[in-house]
Amino acid sequence: MTNASETTSSQHQLKISKLSKTYANGTKALQQVDLHISTGMFGLLGPNGAGKSTFMRILATLQEADSGAAYFNDINILKDKHALRNQLGYLPQEFGLYPKVSAENLLNHLAILKGILHKKTRQQLVASLLQKTNLYDVRKKKVGGFSGGMKQRFGIAQALITNPNLIIVDEPTAGLDPAERNRFYNLLAELGEQAIVILSTHIVEDVKELCTDMAVLNKGQILLKASPAKAIQTLEGKIWEKHVNKAEVAELKTHFQVISEKMFAGKPLVHVYSDSQPTTGFRLVEPDLEDVYFSKIFGATATPALV
Repeated sequence: MTNASETTSSQHQLKISKLSKTYANGTKALQQVDLHISTGMFGLLGPNGAGKSTFMRILATLQEADSGAAYFNDINILKDKHALRNQLGYLPQEFGLYPKVSAENLLNHLAILKGILHKKTRQQLVASLLQKTNLYDVRKKKVGGFSGGMKQRFGIAQALITNPNLIIVDEPTAGLDPAERNRFYNLLAELGEQAIVILSTHIVEDVKELCTDMAVLNKGQILLKASPAKAIQTLEGKIWEKHVNKAEVAELKTHFQVISEKMFAGKPLVHVYSDSQPTTGFRLVEPDLEDVYFSKIFGATATPALV
Protein backbone atom coordinates (compact mmCIF):
# COMPACT_ATOMS: atom_id res chain seq x y z
CA MET A 1 0.00 0.00 0.00
CA THR A 2 1.34 3.45 -0.93
CA ASN A 3 1.78 5.77 2.04
CA ALA A 4 1.29 9.54 2.00
CA SER A 5 4.98 10.35 1.85
CA GLU A 6 5.48 8.10 -1.19
CA THR A 7 2.53 9.72 -2.96
CA THR A 8 3.88 13.19 -2.28
CA SER A 9 7.38 12.29 -3.44
CA SER A 10 6.07 11.12 -6.82
CA GLN A 11 4.22 14.38 -7.47
CA HIS A 12 6.54 16.34 -9.71
CA GLN A 13 5.96 19.93 -10.76
CA LEU A 14 7.01 21.76 -13.93
CA LYS A 15 6.45 25.52 -13.81
CA ILE A 16 6.93 27.66 -16.92
CA SER A 17 6.65 31.45 -16.67
CA LYS A 18 6.73 34.00 -19.51
CA LEU A 19 8.96 31.81 -21.68
CA SER A 20 9.82 33.55 -24.96
CA LYS A 21 11.94 32.80 -28.01
CA THR A 22 12.35 34.82 -31.21
CA TYR A 23 14.57 33.59 -34.05
CA ALA A 24 16.98 35.74 -36.04
CA ASN A 25 14.53 35.92 -38.96
CA GLY A 26 11.93 37.54 -36.70
CA THR A 27 9.79 34.44 -36.13
CA LYS A 28 8.29 34.55 -32.64
CA ALA A 29 8.41 30.87 -31.78
CA LEU A 30 7.25 31.37 -28.17
CA GLN A 31 5.49 34.38 -26.71
CA GLN A 32 5.18 34.68 -22.92
CA VAL A 33 4.28 31.03 -22.39
CA ASP A 34 2.92 30.19 -18.92
CA LEU A 35 2.22 26.58 -17.91
CA HIS A 36 2.02 24.55 -14.72
CA ILE A 37 2.25 20.78 -15.23
CA SER A 38 2.09 18.01 -12.63
CA THR A 39 2.80 14.27 -12.65
CA GLY A 40 0.87 12.49 -15.40
CA MET A 41 0.36 12.69 -19.14
CA PHE A 42 0.22 16.23 -20.52
CA GLY A 43 -0.69 16.86 -24.16
CA LEU A 44 0.67 19.84 -26.06
CA LEU A 45 -1.46 20.23 -29.20
CA GLY A 46 -0.67 22.51 -32.10
CA PRO A 47 -0.20 22.57 -35.87
CA ASN A 48 3.20 22.29 -37.52
CA GLY A 49 5.11 25.52 -36.91
CA ALA A 50 3.17 26.36 -33.74
CA GLY A 51 6.32 26.46 -31.59
CA LYS A 52 5.97 23.01 -30.03
CA SER A 53 9.42 21.72 -31.00
CA THR A 54 11.08 24.94 -29.86
CA PHE A 55 9.34 24.59 -26.51
CA MET A 56 10.39 20.93 -26.23
CA ARG A 57 14.02 21.68 -27.10
CA ILE A 58 14.22 24.46 -24.51
CA LEU A 59 12.83 22.14 -21.82
CA ALA A 60 15.29 19.45 -22.96
CA THR A 61 18.18 21.96 -22.50
CA LEU A 62 19.07 21.79 -26.20
CA GLN A 63 18.13 25.40 -26.99
CA GLU A 64 18.28 28.72 -25.15
CA ALA A 65 15.23 30.82 -24.36
CA ASP A 66 15.40 34.59 -24.79
CA SER A 67 13.57 35.27 -21.53
CA GLY A 68 11.32 33.73 -18.92
CA ALA A 69 11.73 31.03 -16.31
CA ALA A 70 11.36 27.24 -16.18
CA TYR A 71 11.59 25.08 -13.07
CA PHE A 72 11.31 21.33 -12.67
CA ASN A 73 10.71 20.78 -8.96
CA ASP A 74 13.58 22.86 -7.51
CA ILE A 75 15.79 22.73 -10.62
CA ASN A 76 16.22 25.91 -12.66
CA ILE A 77 16.06 24.41 -16.16
CA LEU A 78 17.48 27.43 -17.93
CA LYS A 79 20.51 27.74 -15.63
CA ASP A 80 21.24 24.29 -14.21
CA LYS A 81 21.09 22.18 -17.35
CA HIS A 82 23.23 19.35 -16.00
CA ALA A 83 20.94 18.77 -13.01
CA LEU A 84 17.89 18.69 -15.29
CA ARG A 85 19.53 16.23 -17.70
CA ASN A 86 19.93 13.76 -14.83
CA GLN A 87 16.13 13.82 -14.44
CA LEU A 88 15.24 13.95 -18.15
CA GLY A 89 14.23 11.45 -20.80
CA TYR A 90 13.86 12.90 -24.31
CA LEU A 91 12.52 11.40 -27.52
CA PRO A 92 12.82 13.99 -30.29
CA GLN A 93 10.71 14.03 -33.44
CA GLU A 94 13.59 12.49 -35.35
CA PHE A 95 16.50 10.68 -33.78
CA GLY A 96 19.40 8.84 -35.36
CA LEU A 97 20.09 5.13 -34.94
CA TYR A 98 23.03 2.97 -35.96
CA PRO A 99 21.17 0.71 -38.40
CA LYS A 100 23.68 -2.17 -38.38
CA VAL A 101 23.82 -2.53 -34.58
CA SER A 102 21.48 -4.77 -32.61
CA ALA A 103 18.98 -3.21 -30.22
CA GLU A 104 20.67 -4.86 -27.24
CA ASN A 105 24.17 -3.68 -28.16
CA LEU A 106 23.05 -0.17 -29.03
CA LEU A 107 21.13 0.25 -25.79
CA ASN A 108 24.15 -1.09 -23.88
CA HIS A 109 26.38 1.46 -25.63
CA LEU A 110 23.99 4.32 -24.87
CA ALA A 111 23.86 3.26 -21.22
CA ILE A 112 27.68 3.49 -21.04
CA LEU A 113 27.54 6.98 -22.54
CA LYS A 114 25.05 7.93 -19.82
CA GLY A 115 27.46 6.84 -17.11
CA ILE A 116 26.24 3.36 -16.21
CA LEU A 117 29.64 1.65 -16.14
CA HIS A 118 29.05 -1.40 -13.92
CA LYS A 119 28.60 -4.24 -16.40
CA LYS A 120 26.12 -6.40 -14.49
CA THR A 121 24.00 -3.40 -13.48
CA ARG A 122 23.98 -2.24 -17.10
CA GLN A 123 23.04 -5.67 -18.46
CA GLN A 124 20.13 -5.90 -16.03
CA LEU A 125 18.98 -2.39 -16.95
CA VAL A 126 19.16 -3.07 -20.71
CA ALA A 127 17.18 -6.30 -20.33
CA SER A 128 14.58 -4.54 -18.18
CA LEU A 129 14.13 -1.67 -20.66
CA LEU A 130 13.81 -4.05 -23.61
CA GLN A 131 11.15 -5.97 -21.70
CA LYS A 132 9.28 -2.78 -20.76
CA THR A 133 9.19 -1.60 -24.38
CA ASN A 134 8.27 -5.06 -25.70
CA LEU A 135 11.52 -5.38 -27.67
CA TYR A 136 13.24 -8.16 -25.74
CA ASP A 137 12.36 -10.87 -28.27
CA VAL A 138 14.00 -8.83 -31.07
CA ARG A 139 16.98 -7.64 -29.00
CA LYS A 140 19.47 -9.36 -31.36
CA LYS A 141 17.90 -7.79 -34.45
CA LYS A 142 19.59 -4.82 -36.12
CA VAL A 143 17.63 -1.63 -35.46
CA GLY A 144 17.81 -0.73 -39.15
CA GLY A 145 15.29 -3.52 -39.76
CA PHE A 146 12.83 -2.26 -37.15
CA SER A 147 9.38 -0.99 -38.07
CA GLY A 148 8.48 2.63 -37.31
CA GLY A 149 6.73 1.66 -34.09
CA MET A 150 9.63 -0.50 -32.94
CA LYS A 151 12.03 2.38 -33.53
CA GLN A 152 9.82 4.68 -31.47
CA ARG A 153 9.70 2.14 -28.65
CA PHE A 154 13.48 1.84 -28.82
CA GLY A 155 13.60 5.62 -28.59
CA ILE A 156 11.60 5.44 -25.37
CA ALA A 157 13.91 2.69 -24.07
CA GLN A 158 16.96 4.93 -24.51
CA ALA A 159 15.08 7.85 -22.96
CA LEU A 160 14.40 5.75 -19.84
CA ILE A 161 18.02 4.73 -19.18
CA THR A 162 18.41 7.22 -16.33
CA ASN A 163 14.95 6.48 -14.82
CA PRO A 164 13.77 10.04 -15.58
CA ASN A 165 11.09 12.01 -13.75
CA LEU A 166 10.49 14.31 -16.75
CA ILE A 167 9.89 12.65 -20.11
CA ILE A 168 9.44 14.65 -23.31
CA VAL A 169 8.21 13.01 -26.51
CA ASP A 170 7.89 15.10 -29.68
CA GLU A 171 5.42 13.91 -32.36
CA PRO A 172 5.91 10.25 -31.40
CA THR A 173 3.05 8.50 -33.23
CA ALA A 174 3.20 10.12 -36.67
CA GLY A 175 3.35 7.35 -39.26
CA LEU A 176 2.57 4.48 -36.88
CA ASP A 177 -0.06 1.92 -37.77
CA PRO A 178 -3.00 1.49 -35.33
CA ALA A 179 -1.52 -1.55 -33.57
CA GLU A 180 1.85 0.13 -33.01
CA ARG A 181 0.13 3.32 -31.88
CA ASN A 182 -1.83 1.38 -29.26
CA ARG A 183 1.33 -0.27 -27.95
CA PHE A 184 2.94 3.13 -27.71
CA TYR A 185 -0.13 4.59 -25.94
CA ASN A 186 0.03 1.85 -23.32
CA LEU A 187 3.73 2.42 -22.72
CA LEU A 188 3.36 6.18 -22.34
CA ALA A 189 0.37 5.81 -20.02
CA GLU A 190 2.37 3.53 -17.76
CA LEU A 191 5.24 6.03 -17.63
CA GLY A 192 2.83 8.83 -16.74
CA GLU A 193 1.93 7.13 -13.47
CA GLN A 194 5.24 8.16 -11.87
CA ALA A 195 6.64 10.98 -14.02
CA ILE A 196 5.63 14.05 -15.95
CA VAL A 197 5.26 12.96 -19.57
CA ILE A 198 4.83 15.77 -22.09
CA LEU A 199 3.40 14.60 -25.39
CA SER A 200 3.87 17.18 -28.14
CA THR A 201 1.69 16.41 -31.16
CA HIS A 202 -0.65 17.70 -33.85
CA ILE A 203 -2.70 14.51 -33.65
CA VAL A 204 -5.79 15.17 -31.55
CA GLU A 205 -6.46 11.46 -31.04
CA ASP A 206 -3.16 11.07 -29.16
CA VAL A 207 -4.21 13.61 -26.54
CA LYS A 208 -7.78 12.32 -26.35
CA GLU A 209 -6.60 8.78 -25.64
CA LEU A 210 -3.79 9.53 -23.21
CA CYS A 211 -3.83 12.85 -21.44
CA THR A 212 -5.52 14.10 -18.29
CA ASP A 213 -4.37 17.66 -18.95
CA MET A 214 -3.56 19.55 -22.13
CA ALA A 215 -2.78 22.87 -23.79
CA VAL A 216 -3.23 24.23 -27.30
CA LEU A 217 -0.27 26.16 -28.68
CA ASN A 218 -0.35 28.19 -31.90
CA LYS A 219 1.97 30.89 -33.23
CA GLY A 220 3.96 30.69 -30.02
CA GLN A 221 1.02 31.39 -27.71
CA ILE A 222 -0.97 29.21 -25.34
CA LEU A 223 -4.61 29.46 -26.44
CA LEU A 224 -6.06 27.01 -23.94
CA LYS A 225 -5.05 24.99 -20.89
CA ALA A 226 -7.59 22.54 -19.51
CA SER A 227 -8.42 18.91 -19.03
CA PRO A 228 -9.78 17.45 -22.29
CA ALA A 229 -13.16 16.88 -20.62
CA LYS A 230 -13.49 20.47 -19.39
CA ALA A 231 -12.27 21.84 -22.71
CA ILE A 232 -15.04 19.92 -24.48
CA GLN A 233 -17.62 21.20 -21.97
CA THR A 234 -16.86 24.80 -22.98
CA LEU A 235 -18.27 24.04 -26.45
CA GLU A 236 -21.53 22.43 -25.34
CA GLY A 237 -24.42 23.84 -27.37
CA LYS A 238 -22.13 25.66 -29.80
CA ILE A 239 -21.11 23.10 -32.45
CA TRP A 240 -23.39 22.67 -35.47
CA GLU A 241 -22.98 20.16 -38.28
CA LYS A 242 -24.27 19.90 -41.84
CA HIS A 243 -23.58 18.01 -45.07
CA VAL A 244 -23.16 20.58 -47.83
CA ASN A 245 -22.14 20.83 -51.46
CA LYS A 246 -18.58 21.90 -52.23
CA ALA A 247 -19.83 25.20 -53.63
CA GLU A 248 -21.53 26.00 -50.32
CA VAL A 249 -18.39 25.78 -48.19
CA ALA A 250 -16.87 29.08 -49.33
CA GLU A 251 -20.19 30.87 -48.87
CA LEU A 252 -20.59 29.51 -45.35
CA LYS A 253 -17.10 30.68 -44.45
CA THR A 254 -18.01 34.26 -45.32
CA HIS A 255 -20.90 34.29 -42.84
CA PHE A 256 -20.05 31.80 -40.10
CA GLN A 257 -17.19 30.42 -38.04
CA VAL A 258 -16.50 27.22 -39.98
CA ILE A 259 -14.00 25.44 -37.76
CA SER A 260 -13.62 22.23 -39.76
CA GLU A 261 -14.61 20.52 -42.97
CA LYS A 262 -14.01 16.96 -44.07
CA MET A 263 -15.32 14.65 -46.75
CA PHE A 264 -17.95 12.16 -45.63
CA ALA A 265 -19.68 9.87 -48.14
CA GLY A 266 -18.35 12.06 -50.95
CA LYS A 267 -19.71 15.36 -49.58
CA PRO A 268 -18.18 17.99 -47.30
CA LEU A 269 -19.27 17.73 -43.66
CA VAL A 270 -18.76 21.08 -41.95
CA HIS A 271 -18.69 22.02 -38.28
CA VAL A 272 -19.64 25.58 -37.39
CA TYR A 273 -19.09 27.31 -34.05
CA SER A 274 -22.20 29.36 -33.22
CA ASP A 275 -24.40 30.25 -30.24
CA SER A 276 -27.50 29.54 -32.34
CA GLN A 277 -28.45 27.53 -35.43
CA PRO A 278 -26.48 29.02 -38.36
CA THR A 279 -29.02 28.22 -41.11
CA THR A 280 -31.69 25.66 -41.90
CA GLY A 281 -30.34 22.13 -42.07
CA PHE A 282 -27.66 22.47 -39.40
CA ARG A 283 -28.02 20.17 -36.42
CA LEU A 284 -26.52 20.61 -32.97
CA VAL A 285 -23.93 17.93 -32.18
CA GLU A 286 -21.94 16.89 -29.14
CA PRO A 287 -18.51 18.53 -29.37
CA ASP A 288 -15.32 16.51 -29.23
CA LEU A 289 -11.65 17.34 -28.70
CA GLU A 290 -11.15 17.93 -32.42
CA ASP A 291 -13.76 20.70 -32.24
CA VAL A 292 -11.90 22.21 -29.28
CA TYR A 293 -8.64 22.13 -31.22
CA PHE A 294 -10.01 23.64 -34.42
CA SER A 295 -12.07 26.28 -32.59
CA LYS A 296 -8.91 27.51 -30.90
CA ILE A 297 -6.63 27.31 -33.92
CA PHE A 298 -9.10 29.06 -36.23
CA GLY A 299 -10.13 31.68 -33.71
CA ALA A 300 -13.77 30.86 -33.02
CA THR A 301 -13.04 31.23 -29.32
CA ALA A 302 -10.20 33.68 -29.30
CA THR A 303 -10.05 34.29 -25.55
CA PRO A 304 -7.83 31.74 -23.78
CA ALA A 305 -9.97 29.49 -21.57
CA LEU A 306 -7.93 28.54 -18.53
CA VAL A 307 -9.89 25.85 -16.74
